[in-house]
Amino acid sequence: MSSSESITPTYKILLAENEALRVENEKLSNELARLKKLITGAKSERFIPSENALQLALQGFAGEDSATPAVATEQITYTRKKSKQIFTPHGRNPLPAHLPRTEIIIEPDCDTTQMKKIGEDVTEELDYEPGKLYVNRYVRPKYAHNGGEGVVIATLPTRPIEKGIAGPGLLAHLAIGKYVDHQPLYRQRKQFLRHDVKLPASTIGDWLRRTCELFLPLYELKRTLINRARYLQVDETSIRVQDSDTKGKCHKGYYWVYHDPLDRLVFFDYQNSRSRDGPEKMLRDFSGFLQTDGYAGYDAFGSRSSITHLACFAHARRYFVDAVPNDASNRAEWMLLRIQKLYDVERLARESGYSHHERCALRQTEALPVLSEMKAWLETERQQVLPKSGVGQAIAYMLKFWQRLNVYTADGRLEIDNNLVENAIRPVALGRKNYLFAGSHDAARRGAIIYSLVVTAQLHDVEPFRYLKDVIARISDYPHKQLADLLPQNWKRTFYTDSSNIIKRSA
Repeated sequence: MSSSESITPTYKILLAENEALRVENEKLSNELARLKKLITGAKSERFIPSENALQLALQGFAGEDSATPAVATEQITYTRKKSKQIFTPHGRNPLPAHLPRTEIIIEPDCDTTQMKKIGEDVTEELDYEPGKLYVNRYVRPKYAHNGGEGVVIATLPTRPIEKGIAGPGLLAHLAIGKYVDHQPLYRQRKQFLRHDVKLPASTIGDWLRRTCELFLPLYELKRTLINRARYLQVDETSIRVQDSDTKGKCHKGYYWVYHDPLDRLVFFDYQNSRSRDGPEKMLRDFSGFLQTDGYAGYDAFGSRSSITHLACFAHARRYFVDAVPNDASNRAEWMLLRIQKLYDVERLARESGYSHHERCALRQTEALPVLSEMKAWLETERQQVLPKSGVGQAIAYMLKFWQRLNVYTADGRLEIDNNLVENAIRPVALGRKNYLFAGSHDAARRGAIIYSLVVTAQLHDVEPFRYLKDVIARISDYPHKQLADLLPQNWKRTFYTDSSNIIKRSA
């Protein structure tokens, strides 16, 4: 046996070990880059193409000669509505007309009694006074009949909390303070102390609990409406709950968030875990389009004949964004440029005010060719990259959900990504940085009730404090069959008039 033949098996082993180490090094480098970005990097996923990426855009993907003639291009123009701009000195926006004005007239120092007024200069200054607490005194005179037949007294209006001292405005302030302005109750209690009003922490907590109980019928009505929707976006986010079997530790619960983009409704559902039991129970009777990320807990819905499952291009894009730092071949940037073209189509449709039908037609013309190019590239490049590398994982993810990623092009009502529901979740992300955890599973469920109402109100341009205060004052006496009037999207139309800025009180 020659010496070269005896070396061959050892050499093959070394090659295999070297390849394994290269793959492991690629994987670890990619994980390290992600960790560094999480700790010190910017959260934005904005993509600015490099010169190499732009060159790739002209050359096409692997295997094409750099001398390939340039692809023919065409110029696309469109018209959009110009925003109304009101001229003001110094380029400032005018102060809102609905704010109360206090006129301060400043006369010249000299005697003006013999002078003729020819005009005036007006300078407006925006000022602020801290919120104030006040007391409503319900005085009910008593009257006795002349014949001694008894006493007459007016009926006390229904109170939000029976025998409680908190009025609708104060209860709405507590809810808005915690779930919109992200102020824990103990901070709000300190604010009251600055007004020389001392309220026990247990009392404030009980008021917020009783307020959520008032909203429970509205919350269950929203659950019904969400299940009737034809298109839902779903996502979930964690919340720490101070109710754990392990002493000194918090339980990790989840808010499952359901968003109806067509009617702009949002519903938060608290569950003890991230298992699919929660959404399966919630969506038991749902049929239509369901858009989610790639979490395996949603896979069961795709097998239902009554559900068309969509994926999210923002999540697929995120894998390529993470792969850019360790991708010397610029494959990730090539893909990001194509995804950017898809979003250019969406922006054109949005800024042009296209209808759903027009948006679908535009996607068929402009987006489908880009998607075909992407699919061919994915099939070619997956043979050229390491599976555990950043770009390898990005390619594998996109190919796995390719069919779901393309569904949006067939219907103009559908969105390219799940960003709308992710935006709806942001108040929870901001809130848990301030109040840190929910005191119990029941407290987390109460949070879901308030979030469902105030986030939907904001989507319909309804000021959340004014909305909650009015609903708290009405709901106890409101006819159950007409309860839908008090949902944010209906309340604005039924009780609020923008022109007069007055809440309409109707029987």
